[in-house]
Amino acid sequence: MMSNIIRESHIMKIHYLTALVAVGLVIIHIMVRITQGFSDSLLFDNVVANYEFVPYAIILEAMLVLISVHGFNGLRIILLELKQGHTYENAVTYGCLAAMIILIAYGSRTIIIASMGMI
Repeated sequence: MMSNIIRESHIMKIHYLTALVAVGLVIIHIMVRITQGFSDSLLFDNVVANYEFVPYAIILEAMLVLISVHGFNGLRIILLELKQGHTYENAVTYGCLAAMIILIAYGSRTIIIASMGMI
């Protein structure tokens, strides 16, 4: 069971920390969008240029990971409040973990492909 590996109090500390750091990165993201102008920032060439700028691509990757961890942990917490039981808790925990890994892998793939100019 996942709770035997990591205590729930540690998971909640991770949840709070991911929220705080993600807010900081989203502020940086919004500031970058404001400097470029919103409609201009959505043009294809500008979007690709953002991915090719490595420091900004790293910020986008960090946002992807932090928001995914925070979001899927929040979903896990909500689902665990609905029902209890050892099998159900394990299914929810490992299901959310698997979904989070898949989302991060797919998003990372997109960032890597775009940053390498393969589009």
